Amino acid sequence: MVKIRLKRLGRKKRPFYRIVVMDIRERRQGAPLAELGYFNPLSRELKLDKTAAQSWISKGAIPSETVGKLIEKAPESGELIVLERAQKERLSKKAQARLNKEAEAKAAAAEQAQVSAAQAELEASQQAQVSAAQAEPEASQPAEEATAPDESEAVAEA
Repeated sequence: MVKIRLKRLGRKKRPFYRIVVMDIRERRQGAPLAELGYFNPLSRELKLDKTAAQSWISKGAIPSETVGKLIEKAPESGELIVLERAQKERLSKKAQARLNKEAEAKAAAAEQAQVSAAQAELEASQQAQVSAAQAEPEASQPAEEATAPDESEAVAEA
């Protein structure tokens, strides 16, 4: 049986891994069938030939759990990438409480801003309706005045 797994290199407490295809009967440092790339967990660098890995999987090679995750994260081009580090929460209870309070204050301020914006929009629409209602009678009055001089001219001509 063939597996795709990590081969440890590097010195003590400074690990560095090659991603290799090996027979399961070989020891960890044994001779690989193929080398697909490398992974440095300290700098989070990953270089992996994803197409070669997929071809080995299609031939029946079984990736280890860690290598399976690395294959998913690797780009199709096989170029070197730096994986993002997981951020650990290392805050005291007081600092965590302060962050929670700040987040609640921001949420309340955003909600208040939405409410005030909605009120301003409502007031603007009401003012527009009032000004439109005032403009309609004014528009009708000049039309009547415009017809009135024509009638007086017609009476004068007669």
